[in-house]
Amino acid sequence: MTFLVPNKVETKRLILRQFTESDWEDLHHYYSSDAATKFTVGRPFTEGETWRTMCSMIGHWQIRGYGPYAIEEKQSGRVLGTAGFWFPNDWPSPEIKWALAPDYWGKGFASEAARAVQKTGQDFLPHISLISFINADNHASIQLAKAIGACFEEEVPFRGAQWHIYRHPRKSVEREGTSHSHS
Repeated sequence: MTFLVPNKVETKRLILRQFTESDWEDLHHYYSSDAATKFTVGRPFTEGETWRTMCSMIGHWQIRGYGPYAIEEKQSGRVLGTAGFWFPNDWPSPEIKWALAPDYWGKGFASEAARAVQKTGQDFLPHISLISFINADNHASIQLAKAIGACFEEEVPFRGAQWHIYRHPRKSVEREGTSHSHS
């Protein structure tokens, strides 16, 4: 399979990469948390549900040619959560998603990962106008979307709640021709 985006992206503190089987245990710190899952999947997951969800993220790469990355902290080697491209069949549009276990909140990891994904989308998926699809009560994610330049577009009903669509900026035409070259 040829992917539409790199399968690995590095930042100062993070490696964004495809998930491997052993990542599910670290990822379960996110999916087993009441606080972390409140506005996303709506409840903590069992270990089996976390494993199956991780497998769906791996499969997303195979079907769409892009997908969610595992967020690995370079210093510890731990997977902190996920960030990347996400477009399930019931979503309104392809999105940039992020989700971190609570132990890693407030340390800039989510914004660092989301900015890297946003730039990757601008560079490799310029034909897709990416959104972030956020529960209207998820104020932390709304603040992050705004901080990285996404603009509120509309509120829509989804799965029994109100959700916001935030549209991410696209690369400007003048930057497109000069931002990177393929040799």
